[in-house]
Amino acid sequence: MKVGVIRFPGSNCDRDVYHALKLAGGEPEYVWWKENDLLHMDAVVIPGGFSYGDYLRAGAIAAITPVIEGIKKLVAEEKPVLGICNGAQILSEVGLVPGVFTVNENPKFNCQWTQLKVKTNRTPFTRSFKKDQLIKMPVAHAEGRYYNPDLDLLQDQDQIVLKFQGENPNGSLEGITGVCDESGLVCAVMPHPERASESILGSSDGLNFFKGMINY
Repeated sequence: MKVGVIRFPGSNCDRDVYHALKLAGGEPEYVWWKENDLLHMDAVVIPGGFSYGDYLRAGAIAAITPVIEGIKKLVAEEKPVLGICNGAQILSEVGLVPGVFTVNENPKFNCQWTQLKVKTNRTPFTRSFKKDQLIKMPVAHAEGRYYNPDLDLLQDQDQIVLKFQGENPNGSLEGITGVCDESGLVCAVMPHPERASESILGSSDGLNFFKGMINY
């Protein structure tokens, strides 16, 4: 499975995602922000980092680059798209997932391991988990607090992917830290599965995100 790993100026998790995709059995390929034809890809991952230095707000400048049109065409072809951390902010910014990821309740950069509950396994990325399964992955962000005024709709349409279990480190609405579009094929998560892809890192739970996508 050929998976595009999108690169922006300021991306810093692209190589980690590439490595995790290789571990999961995929064929990752770096894609620069100038490219707008991604239809030869089977899926895309937008990794974390600080695209364009988070100037204006996280994801705002990346959202108007040519590669976004390529990603939208891929979504129209019903191919999986995963946004991690800054990638989640970008997907929110361009309207491919509902709600926003905004400044943390305690407005500073937060980096820590978190316990998470998988709220749906209908996405390609969570299909390897059981519903309500507890997993462990780290977060690392300053603008990760999720908000959506249409919480009831989000719940009714089974679009909540991950919730913090126990501590809510950024003040997200209802502890939500991962959402998907109505199809489940576009998924935005603030925790970093690539940083939890090998047991030596502290958890290998995140590897299932990439295995699930590849086996989809």
